[in-house]
Amino acid sequence: MVSDSFKNNVNSLARIRSRLPTLAAAERQAADWVLQNSEYLIHSSMAQVANQCGVSDTTVLRFCRAAGFRGYMDLKLSIARDLASPTQIVHTDIAEGDDPPTIAQKVFMTHIQSLYDTLEVLDKDALNQAVDMIIKAERIFIIGVGASNPIVQEAYNKFFRLGLNCHAQTDSYLQLMEASLVGKETMVIAISQSGRSTDPIMTLEEAKRNGAKAIVITGNASSPLTELADVTLLAVSQETRAEAIASRIAQMSIVDALYVIVSLYMLQDTTRNEDKIGKALSQKTL
Repeated sequence: MVSDSFKNNVNSLARIRSRLPTLAAAERQAADWVLQNSEYLIHSSMAQVANQCGVSDTTVLRFCRAAGFRGYMDLKLSIARDLASPTQIVHTDIAEGDDPPTIAQKVFMTHIQSLYDTLEVLDKDALNQAVDMIIKAERIFIIGVGASNPIVQEAYNKFFRLGLNCHAQTDSYLQLMEASLVGKETMVIAISQSGRSTDPIMTLEEAKRNGAKAIVITGNASSPLTELADVTLLAVSQETRAEAIASRIAQMSIVDALYVIVSLYMLQDTTRNEDKIGKALSQKTL
């Protein structure tokens, strides 16, 4: 589950972006306006914001609460505090007429923004709990489908080299079959940006019925998949286009952070295994 500490000390705009997939259409309309006009918002009343968004006052209030704020004033004060920080990274959408260097800069800034926002919402308690679960697990089962496949494979590549009993499946049928055979000794890592893909949900439901624990890496703080999680780690991306790379970069960074932390807890095993792997791979180098 998402820890209560997620609501504290988190960049307000990053928090809003992480909740976008869960908002109703009118609430999403208000959220999109706030993300684009945060400086204007801190000088505006709720009625003025509602008028600018083309929604009712009640919708603005519902959006505030759905995004994790106590109300409009809480949102307003939180954003005012954030805007006072010089560390805020500014992102600008691609515009027609941009030259290639400008486009490249904006693409890179999108990825940087995703990493910055993900770091902002990274729950320290959840991170510590996830590391503890990985170290203590007798068996680790990593799942994901579609665009999450490369992250699943990368997580497997990192954790098995530590000597952990690690398995990965990206085929939806094999995931469900393997989940039917797990037990309480298994810890599942489920990766899904939307948190709404049917296959990971079905697989995790089956694994949980059999007693498995679960870490979920997702961009959706309130999704069917996170409802099944013992620990949720959020990967935030402001991109709305399909197959967004920024979200995968954020997910990959979470996986890499977990790997590095676990490696340090198992430093002797890590160095021994890396030495063995290095010697084996050196035979393939011309």
